[in-house]
Amino acid sequence: MTVRLDEKDMAILSLIQENSKLTAKQISKQIKAPITTVFAKIKRMEELDVIKGHRAILVPEKLSSGTAAFILASVSYRAKTDDVPISQRVVAEEISRFPEVQEVHIITGDWDVLVKLRAESVDAVGKFVVDKLRLIKGLEKTLTCMVFETVKETTKINLPRKKLTESKGVD
Repeated sequence: MTVRLDEKDMAILSLIQENSKLTAKQISKQIKAPITTVFAKIKRMEELDVIKGHRAILVPEKLSSGTAAFILASVSYRAKTDDVPISQRVVAEEISRFPEVQEVHIITGDWDVLVKLRAESVDAVGKFVVDKLRLIKGLEKTLTCMVFETVKETTKINLPRKKLTESKGVD
């Protein structure tokens, strides 16, 4: 479902993506709108789930999680022992329960699931794959890609840029 957003909504989203600690007063000055408008627009976008939450972005290397890996997984759609159908979604949801897993995506192509993992070391990634991931019922095979260096990593969504017009009253 697409939500209708105006230029001020987009400007607010752009600002809080860069710095979610901005106050409504700071935002209102930047977009030239009353503070009450900013509060109301943010609350509306939260209620519509346009804004899902406000989080800190942590530095994994400083928290013993500096090793990143992407894992491609293939699902066997029938259990080998009892021929019971296995859901790709159920396998993905089970993978998502592990605390070291940051992202799980159901994908197209030769693989069924893409997993982003953060761990303390390459050894810890290996232990996760062998001792946890490969024990999931329905998981047929995996391919682990270790990250050497991250050039870009963001949660920011590219928003359409429109020129803001000055507000002449309460929106």
